[in-house]
Amino acid sequence: MELTNNDKELLATIADLHSVPLGAYNIRKDGKLVSRSVSANINIVTKKDKPGIDVFIKDGTVNESVHIPVIVSEAGLKDLVYNDFYVGKDCDVTIVAGCGIACGTSADEGHDGIHSFHIDKNSKVKYVEKHYASGSGSGKRILNPITNIYLDKNSYMKMDTVQISGVTESVRQTDAVLDDGAKLEINEKIMTDESEYAETIFNVDLNGKDSSTHVVSRAVAKNKSHQVFKSVINGNNKCFGHTECDAIIMDEANIVAKPELTAKSVDASLIHEAAIGKIAGDQIIKLQTLGLTEQEAEEEIIKGFLR
Repeated sequence: MELTNNDKELLATIADLHSVPLGAYNIRKDGKLVSRSVSANINIVTKKDKPGIDVFIKDGTVNESVHIPVIVSEAGLKDLVYNDFYVGKDCDVTIVAGCGIACGTSADEGHDGIHSFHIDKNSKVKYVEKHYASGSGSGKRILNPITNIYLDKNSYMKMDTVQISGVTESVRQTDAVLDDGAKLEINEKIMTDESEYAETIFNVDLNGKDSSTHVVSRAVAKNKSHQVFKSVINGNNKCFGHTECDAIIMDEANIVAKPELTAKSVDASLIHEAAIGKIAGDQIIKLQTLGLTEQEAEEEIIKGFLR
């Protein structure tokens, strides 16, 4: 299957791919494999019982990456994949995912990616996930990713997730279970416009002794869009958990933040923060004195906020 120029632009947006990536990769378009490459330490295998792949990373793999971007451009297609990542002991790797939808008709298009990470002892994983939609069609652009994370003893995962623009509806759910000494960082950036709807749900079980998590969301809601942020942290042992939601609300938008903490150990330390508000007028005025229009000032403030 050939990639069009529009496909290549989508890949650059969602996975920073401007050419064939180094290392292992699996590129998928409209429910079909476009191209795949494996390395000596990273193997990618097509599932036999359902759509998706299994990614196996050998013990001790360091300074390697795997890219698994998805493109949806077929009218009416609702793509579904199950991707499992098995990261061995003592690894330090980067995994880059993302989905780009190019809607050109009145038919709805969507992608649901169920990603499960099994991260073994003492390993570090950076996971980058970007969602983006574009096109002149009136059909809905729907993305409902599910991420399951299992962190073994003293392992670490950093998850950077971004919903850039154009996604009509999305419900993003992340469930994580942490063992002794495991650490999980989640950084979410999301912007909605028009009448778009976005909901994010984070559930983290701090089961292990000295396990910890930081869940941070930065959000901007414009026009008549609606966002819901839910973050649930369960402290089931001696642990530390922190969840934070900072949001800018504009026009007639609506934002709901629902942080929830449950401590089941006297040694659990859990914190939540939530702040929703408009852009401060003095920030806009300051930038206007530098020659920017009000709209340009707002755009610069938003860029800085979501950086």
